[in-house]
Amino acid sequence: MVAAISGSTFDCADPASLSEFWARLLGFEVAESSSDGALIVAESGTGFWIWFQKVPEGKSAKNRFHLDLRANDLEKEVARAESLGATTIARHEHDAWTWRVMQDPEGNEFCLGTAPPLGVWDA
Repeated sequence: MVAAISGSTFDCADPASLSEFWARLLGFEVAESSSDGALIVAESGTGFWIWFQKVPEGKSAKNRFHLDLRANDLEKEVARAESLGATTIARHEHDAWTWRVMQDPEGNEFCLGTAPPLGVWDA
């Protein structure tokens, strides 16, 4: 047997606010929220989850890990992400993939792109 990814955790200053941003961006729902943390899950209640954990220190450097998100209409989804509080910090275009490097409201980087590299998401 091998380990399987079941979820992820963001360290953050404001779990309630950041969980709401990510829930709206991903189409998830906030399943739990307190002053110490918040949990978002797929609306079906199954699958991948994200926990937002309150920490005292702020973000001080580039993420060492980030999410890569796919969109059918990249510009429309970038505009939607920005309307939710994201910021576009870089634009990239290659033969196989076009993507934007973005930051959530607390400065955590993520990528939002179209076609994946090397056909990873063709399935």
